[in-house]
Amino acid sequence: MSAGVDAVRIIEAKRDGRELDDDEIDWVVDGFTRGVVAPEQMSALAMAIYFRGMTEREISRWTSAMVRSGSRLDLATVTRGDTVVPTVDKHSTGGVGDAITLVLTPLLATFDVAVPQLSGRGLGHTGGTLDKLESIPGWRADLDTAAMRETLGRTGAVICAAGADLAPADRALYALRDVTGTVASIPMIAASIMSKKIAEGTSALVLDVKYGSGAFLPDPADARELARVMVGIGTAAGVRTRALITANHTPLGRAVGNALEVAECLEILAGGGPGDMIDLTCELAREALAAVGIVDAVPRARLSDGRAMDAYRAMITAQGGDPAAPLPRAAHVEELRAPASGRLRWDALGVGRASWLSGAGRTRPGEAVDPAAGVLLRCVEGEQVRAGDVVATVHAGDERRLPGAVATLAAALEVGPAVTGRGPAGAVLERLAD
Repeated sequence: MSAGVDAVRIIEAKRDGRELDDDEIDWVVDGFTRGVVAPEQMSALAMAIYFRGMTEREISRWTSAMVRSGSRLDLATVTRGDTVVPTVDKHSTGGVGDAITLVLTPLLATFDVAVPQLSGRGLGHTGGTLDKLESIPGWRADLDTAAMRETLGRTGAVICAAGADLAPADRALYALRDVTGTVASIPMIAASIMSKKIAEGTSALVLDVKYGSGAFLPDPADARELARVMVGIGTAAGVRTRALITANHTPLGRAVGNALEVAECLEILAGGGPGDMIDLTCELAREALAAVGIVDAVPRARLSDGRAMDAYRAMITAQGGDPAAPLPRAAHVEELRAPASGRLRWDALGVGRASWLSGAGRTRPGEAVDPAAGVLLRCVEGEQVRAGDVVATVHAGDERRLPGAVATLAAALEVGPAVTGRGPAGAVLERLAD
């Protein structure tokens, strides 16, 4: 049977609600990777999956096929000094103000583990970890496998870009989903995330699955289902996987932007910083450590005693960065004042869009970002303010970006005597473990 006919048969099967068998899944993923299955055919199949869904067996097989489309690293253990230690990674589904990776990675490295953190860049209203770190002078994201392993052995932590040969089928499929309205498919989201993590070869993984207006999935029921599916995929692949389902209805922390978020993370590593960021970082640290058998750990103590800061400086230096260098600062800053007296509420999506409009985000892959742009909240959800109080500042390198960003931020703000808080960002709704 010809490749074109075979692809059509698979599309028709999923369109009609039939479960694809292992051979069909392996063939179509491999064929798409090699160019045998045309982009329009894979787009049609993605739309059929979007509407018809996939069984857990299909999702697990689809993930495995994407892993096999490229190389697979072996980072289950790393030698630190004279000791072989397990590796543990963390993945967040993304949210407004989520810079947890910058604190969690060096914090975990203060224990007897190594943290190979393969991260990405931002697109739209949620920021990317690599964009944030690239605001540090000299820091570089691109490391080959040998450099990754050497850095892990020396510092216990690395944050870098995933290589092009790691699950290449996922990269190509995501580009199609992005332009065909099929991104928000739980089976394909789960397979996309987990294929890269499994290909990385880590021994354990903790997932931060967010819900709320600032998250990829606003509905907590969808976040719960995604977490359940990903934990199942990881377990089936031999990766000890845990997940926290956390809130992102309002921004996490006070900073939304690249250098602004790095500065906030430095506050936390110095023993201060916003409580919601600290609480979630420590929750994730405990889950990650428990996944590799380290129990009764007290990660909060290592933020206050300087050990996590030392690990951060070593990690940044190892990747060419200068942890003591001043961070970029925006040439233009405009204040937003409270329009009335009362309690305050921020909509995370609106704050994220304001930061994006200020220049902190991108609309197309590869587009440059302004490292100093973003939003800094002076007051957070639930605080009492008076009319005229400064509640936030918008930062931009291009003054022409300020009016739109400030207007969008103002629309994301609600203040009044009847406004009630919804709890902090990062609050844990549920925990799942393998």
